[in-house]
Formats: sequence, C-alpha cells, structure tokens
Amino acid sequence: MQDQKNLVAVVDDEESVRRALGRLIRAAGYGVETFSSGSDFLQSLPRRKPRCLVLDLRMPAVSGFDILQALQGLPGGGVPAVVITGDDSTDSRERALKHGVRAYLRKPVDDAALLNAIQAAMLSAV
Repeated sequence: MQDQKNLVAVVDDEESVRRALGRLIRAAGYGVETFSSGSDFLQSLPRRKPRCLVLDLRMPAVSGFDILQALQGLPGGGVPAVVITGDDSTDSRERALKHGVRAYLRKPVDDAALLNAIQAAMLSAV
C-alpha cells in the first residue's frame, strides 16, 4: 500500500495524460495512483484517501465536477484538488473555484506550475 500522507491521485480519461502526469509526480517524490474514470476514483476512496487530487473536468459519465461535488460530502473533509483542463471557459473556472479547487491549470500544463500547485494543496490539507 502506498504512503497515504504523500499520495496524489490523478483522474483523467486520456491514457497518455495519465502516464505523463504519473511519471512527473513520481519523479517529484510523491506516491501516485491513476484512474481512467471518475467512477473508478470514487470507488477507491473507501480503501484510501489521497492527500491531493489532480483532476480533469471533462470526462464521460462521471465528470470532474461530479467528483468535486462528491468530495465535499466526505466525512472528515474533502481532498484538495488541482484541476487540469483543456476547457478554460469562464463558466468552468468559476464552477471549479466554487467547489474549492486549490488551482485551475490549463492543458497542456506547465510541469513546474503543476508541482507547485500539488505542494500548495498538500500544505493546505495539514
């Protein structure tokens, strides 16, 4: 089992994005668990709760917004989320920020900006 205090979950329906983000985050010294769908991620929560979530908004079936809403109802508080999206509309940004995301980054995401956002989100969860 991975170290939960350092665990980052990545939820994105694009395999190439998941792989690239997983490599980047692992190389920065974090544990990583990747999910190809929002439902897979939500089903994993009873087993372990990550310290930070890197989340795509636009996914089939269970969207990133659905996940953010579900996390708000978790006992003991939610999981700090960093959104990465190709849809940088004003509406999406405002909706995500209303759900309390720690950062809202546009794809293709800058590696340093993402790692800084993850670190800041983890510090906010302490």
